[in-house]
Amino acid sequence: MTAGFPTRTWFGHPVGLSTLFFTEMWERFSYYGMRALLVLYMVQHVLLPGQAERLIGYRTAKAGLEFLFGPLDVQPLSSHIYGLYTALVYLTPIFGGLLADRVLGQRRTVVIGAVLMAIGHFMMAFEPLFLPALLMLILGNGAFKPNISTQVGRLYPPGDRRRDRAYSIFYVGINLGAFLAPLVCGTLGEEVGWSWGFGAAGIGMMIGLIIYLWALRTLPPDDPIPAREARRAAGRLTREHRRAIGALLVLFIPVTLFWATYEQQGNTIALWASDYTDRTIALGSWSAEIPVTWFQAFNPFMIFAFTPFVVALWARQARRGREPTTVTKMALGCLGVTLANLIMAIAAWQAGAGKAGWLWLFAYFVVITLGELYLSPTGLSLVSKLAPAQIISMMMGVWLATSFTGNFLSGWLGSFWSGMAKPDFFLMIAAIAAVAAAAIWAFNRPLKKALPE
Repeated sequence: MTAGFPTRTWFGHPVGLSTLFFTEMWERFSYYGMRALLVLYMVQHVLLPGQAERLIGYRTAKAGLEFLFGPLDVQPLSSHIYGLYTALVYLTPIFGGLLADRVLGQRRTVVIGAVLMAIGHFMMAFEPLFLPALLMLILGNGAFKPNISTQVGRLYPPGDRRRDRAYSIFYVGINLGAFLAPLVCGTLGEEVGWSWGFGAAGIGMMIGLIIYLWALRTLPPDDPIPAREARRAAGRLTREHRRAIGALLVLFIPVTLFWATYEQQGNTIALWASDYTDRTIALGSWSAEIPVTWFQAFNPFMIFAFTPFVVALWARQARRGREPTTVTKMALGCLGVTLANLIMAIAAWQAGAGKAGWLWLFAYFVVITLGELYLSPTGLSLVSKLAPAQIISMMMGVWLATSFTGNFLSGWLGSFWSGMAKPDFFLMIAAIAAVAAAAIWAFNRPLKKALPE
């Protein structure tokens, strides 16, 4: 290790990247495994009359939600609990990052977050603890998520062009876990028993924690007592620091628009697949229909299938001195969402009153996945480059909160689905993504001087 940066490499990257890759993969396995069961578990079992009254905190939680939204039956109550849970999962990383920056450091905060999440998953196996388990998972994710992402950037010195590619590799771990989770935890929960599915998610989190602790030596050490001593060493935030923070906060808006349009794939795209898509596959006399939910597996599968090619392309461009800047990549990511929705607009126009072939959806997922690979991991990389060392984990949490606001806005945009002609709806989503691309592109020149590239 030289000047605080690891020197041992594996396939051209620090060995610590593999540690973070597999830790994050198992954490995402646990998160998406539990999430795949959550709504079904509430609607079909734990919130049913006679069952719900046994839950600790149920009456208080229901009274609070009904105060805001009026009387709630089982399904809408389940939907609101699900929405509140997923929203807070993307909000609490701000506070987890602040805790790491000012008090505990990134390593301890990651370990605490992993332990809390493992406990939360195992608590889910006991029905009365359902709501406290969700709270435990929210707090654990807030501690874990921003600090594991920040540690990827700390493996590389300033100006190292491998950093964008490292976040793309790290992103594969996220989506590999997301792809496997419903197949394992979902199947166990539905076919064997709810507690088996939640228990499998807990085991996945424990595996991630064990990997992290076992390979901790491959990661750079935390700064000593992060915020207090970092501030002594670096002094107050400089004008350049404040300018970088301001740029990240302004970029927050177009990145929120990216997630609002991107997340339609789990909302209105699912409705399109169900109601407007011919899902038949025919080979001679044999034919079968693709299940609607299988389309949701296209994106995570394509992410880890396409990432090696995208990373190789960037490496080739870097050797020629033509690799796009981080901000350019993010603008291209938004443009990918625009093109994907233009494909769907053409599909809707071509289908008319009938149904479109499933290959239109396949093409949509190919393009939107490439867009995601250009924006999401490089956005994490941008934060690791621009955020001052004193508050880097907190800024990573702020960046992750774009998914909080984006998911909220995504639901509002989706509410127009039933009242609009489908070509018009997809054109609207494409236009919003195009505005986001233009806004990010406008920051290319101002941020170019600030980036250590």
